[in-house]
Amino acid sequence: MSTKKDLSWVAFWVGAALIFNLGIYFFMGPQKALEFLGGYIIEQSLSIDNLFLFLVIFSSFGLESKYQHRVLNYGIFGAIVLRLIFVVLGVAVVNRFHSIMYIFGIILIVTGIKVLVQKEKEKDFRNSKLIKFIGKFIPFTHKLEGQKFFVKKNGILHATPLFAILLVIEGSDVIFAIDSIPAIFSITKDPFIIYSSNIFAIMGLRSMYFVLEKVSGAFRFVKQGVAMILTFTGVKLAILYFHIEIPIVLSIGIIFGILALSVIASVLYDRYMKDKKARLASVK
Repeated sequence: MSTKKDLSWVAFWVGAALIFNLGIYFFMGPQKALEFLGGYIIEQSLSIDNLFLFLVIFSSFGLESKYQHRVLNYGIFGAIVLRLIFVVLGVAVVNRFHSIMYIFGIILIVTGIKVLVQKEKEKDFRNSKLIKFIGKFIPFTHKLEGQKFFVKKNGILHATPLFAILLVIEGSDVIFAIDSIPAIFSITKDPFIIYSSNIFAIMGLRSMYFVLEKVSGAFRFVKQGVAMILTFTGVKLAILYFHIEIPIVLSIGIIFGILALSVIASVLYDRYMKDKKARLASVK
């Protein structure tokens, strides 16, 4: 699809989320509507960072765009199921052991600082431990078999590299959920609000990925923004130990502000670099 069409689908899912949020406002009240909005903004901002990982994974396997669609579709379906499990387990643990919130806070602070200061390293996902583990039970073919995840060769079922990529995508989403679900607990503990905000963010990922693939320069500093959001939500959870609570409206404003500033900084930097290259080219 063209970038314009991808952007229209992103706008559609954002619009659908806002309409759903309006429904929550009328049927569940303004407080729940604010909680949904806060959860959605957190999930959407963290999702952008996860999409960069998808880019690296597809690049590592040299997967063409025509095959990426199928992997993303199944990946999104898997993410919907995984999030339900994580939300149910997370809410059950938080309700039983309230002090776990402070631990979540510390983990998020450490993760945020780590993301902020750690340098990006090249990683070859073809040597993923998950793929090696699954390979002990089912053999993999050496090349793609069209859009198929599995094929039979000499009467033996084989997994294709496309299935290997799907495994890595789902594995990365599990790691991503470990950060995103605790972060949303800083806004709400309502399982319906947590899960619905997750789903609406996830549903727009496919279109957002292809936008990101074409205009990645516009998201250059989003990783730093995500790190700051993780750190902020961690602090918000951790200070509950001292009975200090940051109002939800202020929390949403801070989270949205960090995300917006990271995107604006990315766009301005991208324009600056393009202008610099153009000036250098004109001098030569």
